[in-house]
Amino acid sequence: MKEFFHLGPGSEVPGWLEDLDRRCFGEPWGALAGHEEAWGAVGECFALWAIGDTIQEAELLRIAVEPELRARGHGHELMKTCEGQLSRLGIRTLLLEVRVSNTPARQLYDASGWRQDGLRKAYYKDGEDAALYRKELG
Repeated sequence: MKEFFHLGPGSEVPGWLEDLDRRCFGEPWGALAGHEEAWGAVGECFALWAIGDTIQEAELLRIAVEPELRARGHGHELMKTCEGQLSRLGIRTLLLEVRVSNTPARQLYDASGWRQDGLRKAYYKDGEDAALYRKELG
């Protein structure tokens, strides 16, 4: 099992993570806000979450794996680690939205036990729909 790091609320984002974020999403997220936390493996992958303590929910804001490391289990291992950490924080419900065309991400979510819970029509600026996913933690 690889060693994962944790960035808490208000943390500055390391340069490698900012670079991966920019390559995957076009623009880096920036420093974490007071309700955001991230987990990842240095130089490999990260997942950014918005955490709602009072409602015991967390929303996956971003997940990225280095392109040359994709389809090797990194995303699945990262999701499992995040789910364990979020559960320890008292989070019971996980939410996310993803482009309907993002087949690799949707396959990861399906394989990780997430279930599609709805659809937001024309959610993205280019008019593409967003599939809504949900997962209940035990």
